[in-house]
Amino acid sequence: MRRKVLGETAYYHLMSRTVAGEALFGDREREILRKMIWQVAEFSGIQVITYAVMKNHFHVLVEVPAKEVPVSDDELVRRFRRLYPEPTPWQPMRAEVLEWHLANSTLEGKGLRQELTARMHDVSWFMKTLKQRFAHWFNRSRERFGALWSERFKSVLVEGDRWALKTVAAYIDLNAVRAGIIEDPKDYRFCGYGEAMGGGRRARRALSVVERDLAGYRKTLYGVGSEFREGKAAFEREEAVRVLEKEKGTVPLSSILRCRVRYFSDGIILGSAEFVERELAKDSSRPIRGKSSHPMRGTDWNGLAVGRGLRTRLFG
Repeated sequence: MRRKVLGETAYYHLMSRTVAGEALFGDREREILRKMIWQVAEFSGIQVITYAVMKNHFHVLVEVPAKEVPVSDDELVRRFRRLYPEPTPWQPMRAEVLEWHLANSTLEGKGLRQELTARMHDVSWFMKTLKQRFAHWFNRSRERFGALWSERFKSVLVEGDRWALKTVAAYIDLNAVRAGIIEDPKDYRFCGYGEAMGGGRRARRALSVVERDLAGYRKTLYGVGSEFREGKAAFEREEAVRVLEKEKGTVPLSSILRCRVRYFSDGIILGSAEFVERELAKDSSRPIRGKSSHPMRGTDWNGLAVGRGLRTRLFG
């Protein structure tokens, strides 16, 4: 996973799947994981733009602010209390104890501040903590033992351009449509768009990063000037895969977003060609010949490219 450069705001599409892709999560489990995403993000200072929690995996698009403004003592205590409302086996300290140490500038307080702030603005810590917390809760609630998640999470660095972010956000919010669970993402309560349409102010504010109003964002989900029609999404998905894979043709953006598109999970970097090549050049582990961008195909992506040339099946 590529790490953000200090002093720069970065955006990531993050994904993780259960062991063997087993569909383990019912409504209760998805609701708990949905709440934990917001909880852990708030502590770490990471901004959630949108998310989708499915029966065997989850996606989240996040903004990771630059580490420039120090976290005040009051804010540090507030975030700590948000993450640890009650003592836990792995964090027995109460927020009041942290508050006392910080207020009295004790040596222990200075150490605690350094330890806690080191976890912030870090997507690796965010995902590790989120997955460990949920796995602990899930195994305990099921009297279950063993690994829950199949692998280290995937991440794609996304350019902080509104079009790139909006395209990735729409792909995430359409997860339940692709899975055939619902036909309109507003009816899926375990995604950012569904939460926002259900009256969630936090989710509505989060999506304002990619579109000022939800009506405008809906045009990306369904195509400019189009409206949802019963059965339309399933037909478009099936037809789109045929055109994309068998005829090597192109389809409208709103149709291709209803397909599984590996650019969003395996592209490493996603954005303009200039952005992709600039970020690839920072990666000393890649050979020079591997530092060119790869235009995304299948629709008019408005100039989007990725950092990995995917030769195997791209759509499904």
